[in-house]
Amino acid sequence: MNAPRIDPTAIVDPAAELHDGVVIGSYCTVGPRVTLKPRVQLISHVTVSGRTTIGEDTVVHPFSALGFPPQDFKYKGEDTRLIIGQRNIIREHVTMHPGTGVGRGETRVGDDGYYMIGSHIAHDCIIGDRVTFANNGTLGGYVQIGDYVMLGGLAAVHQHCRIGRHSFVAGGAILTNDVIPFGMVQGNTARLAGLNLVGLKRRGFSRQTIHDLRAAYRLLFAREGTFKERIADAKSLFADRPEVMEIVDFISGEAERPLCLPDRD
Repeated sequence: MNAPRIDPTAIVDPAAELHDGVVIGSYCTVGPRVTLKPRVQLISHVTVSGRTTIGEDTVVHPFSALGFPPQDFKYKGEDTRLIIGQRNIIREHVTMHPGTGVGRGETRVGDDGYYMIGSHIAHDCIIGDRVTFANNGTLGGYVQIGDYVMLGGLAAVHQHCRIGRHSFVAGGAILTNDVIPFGMVQGNTARLAGLNLVGLKRRGFSRQTIHDLRAAYRLLFAREGTFKERIADAKSLFADRPEVMEIVDFISGEAERPLCLPDRD
């Protein structure tokens, strides 16, 4: 057993659930409905409120504020949740908010993420595993982000957008539409600028898979035919290519926002 270590300057409600190996540094504040899983570390000046769970081995840096009421006028104090996964690194001044009563009722953050200074996750978002948010990357409510997504510094994502796995949102982008898996977007407002080839190579995707994705991309966003026809062609030509079909399924799925498309200049 490795009992929690709490700095004498910290304020921790007796009702908070602290697991083995938790470290709470100087001047932190932890509320009564907070759960800190094994070996969570709050370095200093961290505030955790609401019904918030922080997963094993997550490290939270100074002046982060987690679990405070969402910035939504429809929120009326409902009992909603923020669930943060394991082994995340949460840097200074990060904010993450719980869900709303009119939304999902929870915000869920995956495992092994890196959230740099000043990044923000709004209410009712769902975040995948191994994502990276650069400084001041910001999400509106209800955003869904797949695994391995990279959000560049100062990028801002509109409410209800979906960002597919392994995609890249460039720094300073203003994103108002959905991003296909493996895609790369940039600009204000952001437009699709091809595939995230650098990310695919870094993560060990084979040359054949990358070749198939590029061929499918050219087909899906060609000028010839209707979009519906091009989707049907992609389904026929790449039915045995799971990465391509992931893009097709993403495009065909239910969406609140339009799809981010390439420029046609």
